[in-house]
Amino acid sequence: QVQLVESGGGLVQAGGSLKLSCAASGTFFNFNTVGWYRQAPGKQRELVATITSHSRINYADSVKGRFTISRDNAKNTVYLQMNSLKLEDKADYLCYLRNNNGMEYWGKGTLVTVSS
Repeated sequence: QVQLVESGGGLVQAGGSLKLSCAASGTFFNFNTVGWYRQAPGKQRELVATITSHSRINYADSVKGRFTISRDNAKNTVYLQMNSLKLEDKADYLCYLRNNNGMEYWGKGTLVTVSS
C-alpha cells in the first residue's frame, strides 16, 4: 500500500528556514501529483503547494515567494523548502499524494513550530 513518511519539521525562529521531505513508497511516484498541506490547531487543513507529474506547481497565496516545492522522482521524494518563516506558518505539515485513479493519500505529518 501507499506510504508517505515526512521528515524535517522542528522549531525555528521567525525569519528562518526549514526543509521538509516526504518519501513515498508503494506507488508509481513519477505519475502522481504530490504536495503539502498544513493544519494549525483549531483550523481547517489548507493547501500549501502541489506539483504534478509534469512539474506543474500550485502554491497557496500565503506562501508564494517564500516556499519552494520540488520533487526527485529517482528518490520518490517531494520536498518543501520554507524560507522567511512567519509565526502564522506554525502547523502540522502533511504530505499528500494523488494517483492516476484519483485516490488520495496522506502522511502522518511533521510539526513546524515558529517562534518569535
